[in-house]
Amino acid sequence: MDISQLAENIHEFFPAASLFSGPESLNITCDKNVAPGVCDLLFNRAHCFFMGLDWGQQADEIHVIYLFLGPGNEYIEVQTGTKKTDPVFYSVSQAVHAADWYEREAAHVLGVDFTGHPKLGDFVTHNDQPPTRVLDAEGAFIMPIGPVFSGVAESIHFRLETIGEEVIRTVPKLFYKRRNIEDLAVGRTSGDVVLLAERFAGTTAISHALGYCMAVESISGTDVPKRAVFLRVFLAEMERIRHHLGVIEGICASTGLGVAASQVAVLHEEALRITGTVTGHRYGFGMVVPGGLSLDLPDDACLTAVNQVDDIVKRLEGIERLLVKTTTFLDRLEDVGVVTKTDALEHGMVGPIARASGVCADCRRSKPYGGYDVLRPEIPCEQEGDGFARLRVFFAEIRQSTVLMRRALENAGAGPVFSRVTPKAGMKTACVESPRGLAVHRVRVDADFRVQHYRVFSPSFANWHGFHTAAEDFAFQDFPIILATFGLSVAESDR
Repeated sequence: MDISQLAENIHEFFPAASLFSGPESLNITCDKNVAPGVCDLLFNRAHCFFMGLDWGQQADEIHVIYLFLGPGNEYIEVQTGTKKTDPVFYSVSQAVHAADWYEREAAHVLGVDFTGHPKLGDFVTHNDQPPTRVLDAEGAFIMPIGPVFSGVAESIHFRLETIGEEVIRTVPKLFYKRRNIEDLAVGRTSGDVVLLAERFAGTTAISHALGYCMAVESISGTDVPKRAVFLRVFLAEMERIRHHLGVIEGICASTGLGVAASQVAVLHEEALRITGTVTGHRYGFGMVVPGGLSLDLPDDACLTAVNQVDDIVKRLEGIERLLVKTTTFLDRLEDVGVVTKTDALEHGMVGPIARASGVCADCRRSKPYGGYDVLRPEIPCEQEGDGFARLRVFFAEIRQSTVLMRRALENAGAGPVFSRVTPKAGMKTACVESPRGLAVHRVRVDADFRVQHYRVFSPSFANWHGFHTAAEDFAFQDFPIILATFGLSVAESDR
């Protein structure tokens, strides 16, 4: 079903809805009581991917926008509104379960109700969900974990409901460190907001800066110089390698393999130092700006970096060969923390977590941006959905990223790395494939190029929503291992 057929179906079933179709988008405006049906058709019959929920307020009205990726990866927006005197919407989460947390967040921020939502208010406000009937059984109890941990672990609370050693229900509770970055961006110049975009999560700073800048550049019609386009790919793939090394290190540590964890930690530290040498910052802060890059990267320094990364990958492959031959290691990962393809789709999961469960989506291929339409990366994908499948995806993506770094450098050529951005009012959406998965940035600016609205759908927010499906029906001792194989960020979710 292409976008025109989809529009015809929506008009047939919902004739009162207003449709506006562009070359790569479809905007649907409908009454609030019709929105659940429209979203049901998009998600369950047209198999569009649910990206997130945005919102806005006018003088006397509140409106919400459900965003989807269409059959040809077009942006589809379903907008509905209500008067501020009647702050009630109809929930779509029973038809589109991926919208569950987004509606809870919107209810908390906007002070509205989503009629029909089964758990409204349980998440963002930290209220305990009522215990299940499992706790009525003999020997049942609740095991609280967090929100305070030792080391550098972020603040998050888990409530594990259990009988004996088996975890029956897992309830993650986040937002202890919500920073309201999106609200802080409002009123600032578009250039200043890059600083905030990088702070969603330091380990994915380049990806988030890139997503924001792509939205701003799309509004202004800025053509980013070819060299900057490919050097951005170079930096983004370097970031992917660093992130995945950190996850693999955590997986080794969670399974008690201290030596392997230390060996990967050395490689992780080397990758950070390489980034620091090339960009001046270990996480590449300040490099990606609207219009391109803040400074050029010398070819010889980039080539040296690629060669050093190749050496890191060769040593990592040696560690990988030993890990896959270690039966005690495999026993802790195989058939543990399984996320089925159905669960991954229903919860809107993204990135390596989804790709390990057979959802082989990656916007570097499906909706290519920057230089990825030229580079066309291979997308590693597994089917089992367990911890070992996720680990294999992380290893494979590291190998693929080294290839992309070298090819990006070969395609960069000579020339400028920055184009002046001409201020222009407008609103655009941009998608990037961050190391953790699909990250969506929606930006609206005024004629002075000051940000009026900023909304981010982060991959960690989507994947935390589905984390419980992996952690339930497994033993207590599996929980930290399952958690490590997800490689999620609390800060990126909390925003």
